[in-house]
Amino acid sequence: MAARLQITMAGGRYDRTRALIDGSVQPEGFDLQYVEMPIEEVFWRVLRYAEFDVAECSLAYYLISKSRGGHDFVAIPLFPSRCFRHGFIFINRKSGIKRPEDLRSKIMGVPEYSMTAALWLRAMFEHDYGVPPDAIRWRTGGIEEPNRADRMNVRVDANVEIEQIPDGKSLNAMLEAGEIDALIGPRIPSAYRKRHPDVTRLFPDYKTDERKFYEKTGFVPIMHTVVMKRSFYEHAPWVAQSLFKAFRESTRRCYDMMLDVNALPYSLPWYLPALEETLEVFGNDFWPEGFAANWRNVETLMGYAKEQGLIDRLFKPEELFAPNTLTEFKI
Repeated sequence: MAARLQITMAGGRYDRTRALIDGSVQPEGFDLQYVEMPIEEVFWRVLRYAEFDVAECSLAYYLISKSRGGHDFVAIPLFPSRCFRHGFIFINRKSGIKRPEDLRSKIMGVPEYSMTAALWLRAMFEHDYGVPPDAIRWRTGGIEEPNRADRMNVRVDANVEIEQIPDGKSLNAMLEAGEIDALIGPRIPSAYRKRHPDVTRLFPDYKTDERKFYEKTGFVPIMHTVVMKRSFYEHAPWVAQSLFKAFRESTRRCYDMMLDVNALPYSLPWYLPALEETLEVFGNDFWPEGFAANWRNVETLMGYAKEQGLIDRLFKPEELFAPNTLTEFKI
């Protein structure tokens, strides 16, 4: 008997991937070893070294890689991370920023200019508040640790001011000191967590603003997708379908656990009202997987990426995703 295929996947730890991490859901036809690690490390090792058979990947960087001629990966329409980002914009109170329109001519820190969260927020600044990317002065570097390097060398075909912060400095410390006016990123900076008197959110009532965004767009912005090595996909294309089905089953089990409210599954005292509001606003399938349910979301980000000079052209679905995952078998 032939040995079962062994596949390694790197990704973050989420409630929706728990069953894949603990092995209670195994894909058909192969053994999956899920390597859990900080998502920044996953992206670094995938985009620089292509270390894993399958991996979670920044959607923006996947699009950029495709645009710049990279053909190392093919995506599966799975989206482990999606997130509103209004609550991840922080300002120094002394900067004079009171509203998004005040960002003009200000210095904005961001870990990497091309990261997905920043791409979505720049589009929001421009289209909702009239502040295009070239009206802001951008500074890149580590949020908490100095001397951060970009995971990819990205050419930005736009007239924007982007500079690396000095060696030995972090964006968090510069925000505290007023050396930058604002900061956006995928993590909440320690200055805010420690209640630094000069650091606050641009959107204090960010949940209300995020709900308005959802009412306008009909989706929660996608941050990450799942990619396979193209050479691996071409050798065993059936793995993409098998992995897709396993992810969907893991998400279904997550739903079941969340809805079992006799004993709260998460250590949040007001978990129940949050769950009920989620169901009311987003419906029962509030974390949809698959191509059909998410293409408009992906297409919107792709349009913004081209608009901001990060990609050269728009892609067709079959250029981005494994063709055998674009439709689903039904009985």
